[in-house]
Amino acid sequence: MAPPLPMEKGLALPQDFRDLVHSLKIRGRYVLFLAFVVIVFIFIEKENKIISRVSDKLKQIPHFVADANSTDPDLLLSENASLLSLSELDSTFSHLRSRLHNLSLQLGVEPAMESQGQEAGAEKPSQQAGAGTRRHVLLMATTRTGSSFVGEFFNQQGNIFYLFEPLWHIERTVFFQQRGASAAGSALVYRDVLKQLLLCDLYVLEPFISPPPEDHLTQFLFRRGSSRSLCEDPVCTPFVKKVFEKYHCRNRRCGPLNVTLAGEACRRKDHVALKAVRIRQLEFLQPLVEDPRLDLRVIQLVRDPRAVLASRIVAFAGKYENWKKWLSEGQDQLSEDEVQRLRGNCESIRLSAELGLRQPAWLRGRYMLVRYEDVARRPLQKAREMYSFAGIPLTPQVEDWIQKNTQATRDSSDVYSTQKNSSEQFEKWRFSMPFKLAQVVQAACGPTMHLFGYKLARDAASLTNRSISLLEERGTFWVT
Repeated sequence: MAPPLPMEKGLALPQDFRDLVHSLKIRGRYVLFLAFVVIVFIFIEKENKIISRVSDKLKQIPHFVADANSTDPDLLLSENASLLSLSELDSTFSHLRSRLHNLSLQLGVEPAMESQGQEAGAEKPSQQAGAGTRRHVLLMATTRTGSSFVGEFFNQQGNIFYLFEPLWHIERTVFFQQRGASAAGSALVYRDVLKQLLLCDLYVLEPFISPPPEDHLTQFLFRRGSSRSLCEDPVCTPFVKKVFEKYHCRNRRCGPLNVTLAGEACRRKDHVALKAVRIRQLEFLQPLVEDPRLDLRVIQLVRDPRAVLASRIVAFAGKYENWKKWLSEGQDQLSEDEVQRLRGNCESIRLSAELGLRQPAWLRGRYMLVRYEDVARRPLQKAREMYSFAGIPLTPQVEDWIQKNTQATRDSSDVYSTQKNSSEQFEKWRFSMPFKLAQVVQAACGPTMHLFGYKLARDAASLTNRSISLLEERGTFWVT
């Protein structure tokens, strides 16, 4: 047998195989280079985000308010100070709505209940969309209609998170004229802020609070003490010495309001109620009423326009200097601008009430009209009707508060007092109002008074005569 051939030290590889190996080496280098570039890019992006977040914290957040008021071309009015149409106006203010939505994201917190299905396990059953047990109540009124008193009916119930006039901050921050497109624009801004508040996103208020909160802490939330939920544990943090709080809690000393804790407290409560005197047009609330995350009930509180004006002249004396001058100097005519403003206020109230009483499909079962005079005469009965309308059981705690605070021996001098001898208070204005002032109101607000059942006074004697009632008896204005 032939001996085996000796092996060569290095066998020559085929040329195709050598080319393949060379190609793989080159591609491998490319892959490594691209991976390096991607890693560097991701690192740079993360660094930029960190820097951006730090920068945002150092900046004053409410830049979009200034933009909305002056510099944003989408929000600028045309030369005649009006937009082309209300639909265009609504489209324009959708920019504000998206900015309000994004504000919580800028602060690192997702708006409450904004995304259905997320973190559902962490929510109480009553807070899940479609559960049907969580109620949202809006007390819609105007100034000096007794809304602070009626609002206490909801504030005194322990399972309700109640806010007193949070839209006050928006009015102080964003300037709108009272008529035309600007007035409609203000209603849209109020509506969008209101929606976030009802969803317990209290961060939405921070850009409007002055001075701005720091680390979500503020001493300047308007009338904090009028909300029990903001003065209870754990929202009531330990008192801080030498820190001035403009609107402090009534019965205990608390530290500056922590907005984060307040939002958490809101989400823990079974229901949410809010009082607002700056929403005049009921139709602007339709998106809120139709929002599946809200089970909204609107209670519109009205009062005799003569009583409202008499109370405003005393409570807001600086704003009614022209009226007081007209009364004291005996001039024949009042400024037409003042009369027109009064007429406009009455008309906006009347139009909203007429819309509610017409029972459009979107508002059916969600609107209730209440006269302050009826609440003053029968407070416990009206409280029960309002709670029944809202679908919330009335507790003995609220009933006890009503009994104690409607039998006060004397009315408080505080502008926002909720302690009243209510059965006497509602007609007190009749015996101090000059008849010529009543005549001006009756002429300007006649249709509104007729709708709500307020009788006209024919002369000075009928105005001050206790035996002559100026109030027609009406049933419950409850749309079902």
